[in-house]
Amino acid sequence: MGIFNFDVMTVFGKVQSVDTSNISICVSSSELLSKLQVNNLVSVKAPKAGQTLIGIVTKIMRKYGDEMDLAEGDDISSYDLVKVTLIGTLIDRDGTESNVFKRTLESVAEIDAECYIMSETILTKFMSVITKNSEDETYPLKIGSYAMSESANAWLDGNKLFQRHAVITGSTGSGKSYTVATLVEQIAKLPSANAVVFDIHGEYKTIEGDNIAHYKIAGPSDELDEKTIFLPCWLLTYDEMLSMIIDRSDNNAPNQAMLFNRYVAECKQEFLMNIGKEALAGTITVDSPIPFRMSELLNKLNEDDIRMVPGAKSGTTKQGEFYGKLTRFIQRLKSKTEDKRLNFLFSESDELIRYEYLNELCGKMLKPACQGGGVKIIDYSEVPSDILPLIVSLVARLIFTVQQWTDRDKIFPIALFCDEAHLYLPQNVQKSSEQSSVDNFERIAKEGRKYGVGLVVVTQRPSEVSRTILSQSGNFIAMRLTNSEDQSIIKKLLPDNLGSFSELLPILDVGEALIVGDASLLPSRIKISEPTNKPQSDTVKFWDEWSREDANNTIDAAVESLRKQSKA
Repeated sequence: MGIFNFDVMTVFGKVQSVDTSNISICVSSSELLSKLQVNNLVSVKAPKAGQTLIGIVTKIMRKYGDEMDLAEGDDISSYDLVKVTLIGTLIDRDGTESNVFKRTLESVAEIDAECYIMSETILTKFMSVITKNSEDETYPLKIGSYAMSESANAWLDGNKLFQRHAVITGSTGSGKSYTVATLVEQIAKLPSANAVVFDIHGEYKTIEGDNIAHYKIAGPSDELDEKTIFLPCWLLTYDEMLSMIIDRSDNNAPNQAMLFNRYVAECKQEFLMNIGKEALAGTITVDSPIPFRMSELLNKLNEDDIRMVPGAKSGTTKQGEFYGKLTRFIQRLKSKTEDKRLNFLFSESDELIRYEYLNELCGKMLKPACQGGGVKIIDYSEVPSDILPLIVSLVARLIFTVQQWTDRDKIFPIALFCDEAHLYLPQNVQKSSEQSSVDNFERIAKEGRKYGVGLVVVTQRPSEVSRTILSQSGNFIAMRLTNSEDQSIIKKLLPDNLGSFSELLPILDVGEALIVGDASLLPSRIKISEPTNKPQSDTVKFWDEWSREDANNTIDAAVESLRKQSKA
């Protein structure tokens, strides 16, 4: 016997009207109506043998008097009506073949078709059908359990989750970090795991295990080692460098930009000539990731700023074309290079001015677990907030560009987890560095699937994140959202046929999520599994801490860290 044995199941009503995927069901008694709730699953007998239509209850109502469309002779004062949105078809098979659930309607419901309540037992069996294919995999992706049937595990299609990009959203304290940690631990179990987590506040440093590596963007006093990442300025594109150092309001900005372009190209060509790569020197552009020393570039600019040239009369001199026009630009650039907080960008250590450094850096970022890599968690907590968008997008752009230049038949996929995405992927761009970041990530969102780069956007404020990036995402893990603007954005991105399903957003419990998209066969309310290692994102318990008899004196240590710009 298949999952649905209609002979023993409870009929709660019959189909009264049909509008493709939306149907109305007339309920036969108030007692049966009390067993139904909005967002419950129900089954509807399909016209084709061996098929059952599955729907979600979207509305329950009672009609009286003039609201009813009664036939002559009917003598009732009211009747109960249930609105249902059909979401798929269960193909119920006996024998050796397995049951299959499809997110398509294999047939249309008929008038007077019987509708059935799904008991806990039936619901658990149905959920097992949905998860069977995932559960049978060698490395299934378990995200939690279904709120409707906690005995049934909830699984996601790992391919579709990262192929079509994903958004994890929820108000602060709703469980986003737990969800990310759960996914990271699941990914790390795979023998060739490959992912990068942009850890903006350093809260994932507690996530440990096989195939998980931790890196840190270098602070003011850090030196190059295996776990510290330097991102020398020669990795930036011309536009990215200008966004950081050019003052657009300066009248001499066009001259400054032109000379900067010229001398960056010259410095890169000179570096290649010095290491015997003359052929390559003739083919590079100003954006090519070739090492150079910023101090040499500053010398070239300074020479132009003070250059005197022969005058019209013999033996006389006059000011050069750019005399005095670069002074402010040189001062700005020099102040950047001397800013200890930007040590990771402007350090001129010989180890960083090497042709091979980019290969080593990309190896850290891109190697899968089977080659000594795995899930790479990068701590950005010591990066100044004003250039955070530029530095996060720099790593993402390098990864995407390397994937682009890899032979299509040799591409190995990688996922990028963008934690606190609203900080560097804003909808309303204020600075040129933010524009550069948004442009890079929007390109990944649009084209990443072709090159094996998946995005997971994690944010507590989806209304402040680029709409283009959100709209390119095919999966949503939406936790409790209390802000009306954030709710509105997510509701607009969810499929229209989910009806009132999205109305649950403000009342979800901590750790609960609505999961909708290509990776989940069934739009579901899920209780997310707790990770083995919890991130450092727990909310501080104010009242409990204030109730203690003593407290740690951490002020002196914090002030010293502030001075050093490092917690080390």
